[in-house]
Amino acid sequence: MGLTLFFDTYALMELVKGNPAYEQFADSTIVTTRLNLMEFHYGLLRTSDKETADRYFDALLPHAINVSDALIKQSNLFKYRQKDRRLSYVDAISYTFACALGIPFLTGDKQFEDLPNVEYVK
Repeated sequence: MGLTLFFDTYALMELVKGNPAYEQFADSTIVTTRLNLMEFHYGLLRTSDKETADRYFDALLPHAINVSDALIKQSNLFKYRQKDRRLSYVDAISYTFACALGIPFLTGDKQFEDLPNVEYVK
């Protein structure tokens, strides 16, 4: 097993697409949220088919952790303070959650490139 990382939706999609830059994370322990899985599932429905989307969703579900009310409030404060970045709610929750857990946030989303606790990979 490799590192434990918070995989945002971008990272999940790149891993599934076989992006060579993400191969180094294939053995990592994946942490994500159900909200990320929702976005990921939708993305796969758009680029693949329902069976593939369902299969990946079901396989990743054990790695998805629930978001508490306190984390939602903390994420909204982060989103508000970073309003110039125009982050989605899911992105704000994901990043805040990774920071709260003390694990790196794996993403290729440009909005996060210069933030602490980010493993930025294109």
